Parts: sequence; C-alpha cells; structure tokens
Amino acid sequence: MGDVQFVRLGFGADAVEYQRAWDEQRRVHAARLADEIPDTCLLLEHPPVYTAGRRTEESERPLDGTPVIDVDRGGKITWHGPGQLVGYPILKLPRPVDVVAHVRRLEEALIRACAELGLATTRVEGRSGVWVLGAPKEERTALGGLSLDLDPRLGDGDAFDPRLAGPQYAPSNAGQRHEDRKLAAIGIRVAKGVTMHGFSLNVNPDNTWFDRIVPCGIRDAGVASLSQELGREVTIAEVLPVVERHLTEVLGEALPLPRQPGAAPSAPPAAEPATA
Repeated sequence: MGDVQFVRLGFGADAVEYQRAWDEQRRVHAARLADEIPDTCLLLEHPPVYTAGRRTEESERPLDGTPVIDVDRGGKITWHGPGQLVGYPILKLPRPVDVVAHVRRLEEALIRACAELGLATTRVEGRSGVWVLGAPKEERTALGGLSLDLDPRLGDGDAFDPRLAGPQYAPSNAGQRHEDRKLAAIGIRVAKGVTMHGFSLNVNPDNTWFDRIVPCGIRDAGVASLSQELGREVTIAEVLPVVERHLTEVLGEALPLPRQPGAAPSAPPAAEPATA
C-alpha cells in the first residue's frame, strides 16, 4: 500500500450521520476499486447511533427498543457517538489478501498512537481491538472500588446480562472493577480486495451509552476511554494527527506482493469477525 489520503469528514457540530457516512464509504470504495483515487481513510464523529454487525444476536440489542442500524461488516453490536474518533480506511489490500493481517495493522497503529498519548494498551487473545488490561481475577476484590459480593457472574456466564444486573456491572464501570476494557473496536468488510468500515477509538465519549447493549457481545469485560484512563481531558483534535501519523507508518509497512503468473486470484473473505 502506498501513502494514505486522509479525509476529515466532520466533527463536533458537524458530526456525520451514519447513513451519510456509509453512502460515502461505498462511493469511495468504488473509486478505489477503479484506481481513480489512492488509498483513503475517512475520519469523523457520528451522532449517537447503535450499529450491528452480521453476528449480532437479538439478546445483545437494547432492551428498550432503541433503533439499531444493521450493517454489512463483521462482528457484533456497538455504539458510535460524540467523543469517539471513527476511521474508515478504504484500502486496496496487498496480495495475497490477508484480512486478519489488516485488522492487526489497524490495532498496531492505534496501540502506537495510544502509547504516544501516554497510555499503554495491548491486544487480547481471541478478541479484536485495542484493550486496557485489568487486574488478574483473583486480585480484583482486594483492590477496592465497587463491592461485588454475590456477583451474578459467578454462575452461568452465558446467562449473565450486564443490562439487568445494575450499574455496578455496567460496561462503563469496568475500570472501577479493575476488569479488561476495550478502548478501540475494529470491524471490517473486504469486497474485491478493498476494505470498508474500520475502527472506533473512545477519546472522551459518554461510555454509559454502551450500558444499553452487550458491546461486541462480550459480557465479562467493559469499555474505556482515553480521558478516563489518562485522568485528563483528551480531545479529538489532539488525537487526530497522532492517529493519522501512526496509520500512515503502519499501513505503509504493508507491501503488496506480485501475483504469480497464471495463478488464480484469491477470493477474499466478506468480513472479519471483529466488531466496530
């Protein structure tokens, strides 16, 4: 992949409605597929919206009937809204197409950006995205914070529903419980070797929006933001150039391989099982 062109679509009062951004993604995808434009990353904020990937289960949606937009990316349900930096990298992937490698590159760029901002983050095996690790389970009750006596999660984990268990078990309170918490979510789709959808990085959102759903279908962890974790107000304006720089560096390291003469083109997967 060559240099990435960044397009800042709208932030704050100019936040971009989800449907409008989705339409723009499709337009840019078609142009990139036709080699009319270079690799392009759309950066924006959305007004509050829940979106559900293909693997979302009914039991993970809002209980109060809040509208959800079903989308064609991989993964499950999530929230987008003010204070969250959303990126839609629309890239022609190197050959042979490796969808998981693309997800790992996005994670790496965000991990580097967070480190520059002062926060150490990591990956969690079997779960996409960028994470802040909690304490080992055996140490959490000794660290203070919220009392978790009679913890409902000690029974059948599949039956546990954080939306019904009270605010002390809400995803937005995972930091007080010293649990793992997701800082950035990733969910993509690849069509004809060109990517769509992308990542969302929680900068300074109201994370209680996540409490109405089972974010990413994960019931034993929560969500975080840069502002919460760093203990200071972090803004989208501060984060934007940092993320752009690290995306440029990491994506530029992915070199395309020439197709072997006579080799049939590989058919890329429709989606990566990750959540944005």
